[in-house]
Amino acid sequence: MGIGAVCLALVGTGPLSAEPVFDSLAGAWSGTGTMKPSDGPREKVRCKVSYNVTRPGRSLTLDLRCASDAYKMVLSANIEQSGTELSGNWFESEYRQGGKVSGTNNDGLIEARIEGNTVAALVTIKTQSNRQSFLMEAPGSWMSEVAIELKKETR
Repeated sequence: MGIGAVCLALVGTGPLSAEPVFDSLAGAWSGTGTMKPSDGPREKVRCKVSYNVTRPGRSLTLDLRCASDAYKMVLSANIEQSGTELSGNWFESEYRQGGKVSGTNNDGLIEARIEGNTVAALVTIKTQSNRQSFLMEAPGSWMSEVAIELKKETR
């Protein structure tokens, strides 16, 4: 399940603009979506993500929790942006998987690759205002597809 969680880590990146990229993401986000195991039916999932900007505009950490009737994910990640390039690392504690993140962010469209010792996935993410969506495709992985819609919580 670490693959799906990593995708959410990337969801936090927004478009390049005059304002710092990560600053508007600070706070809590939540939403729902689906996961498709390679050997089973599509399943609904609920997620909460907390973003903490550690270097204004360019660096953040996140804590993510997702749950379905059959699965649970607990992920932490560090993501950096330099120009349009993204890089970072992730660790999912329930399944004890981790690895690297690399990709690009061009005007809020993120195309990234996540990799670990036993997983690889392609991710496409779009962030607009207080909404985020992503699609993760990992053919050959036990979780072949994850699609989630998130909304920033207001306080």
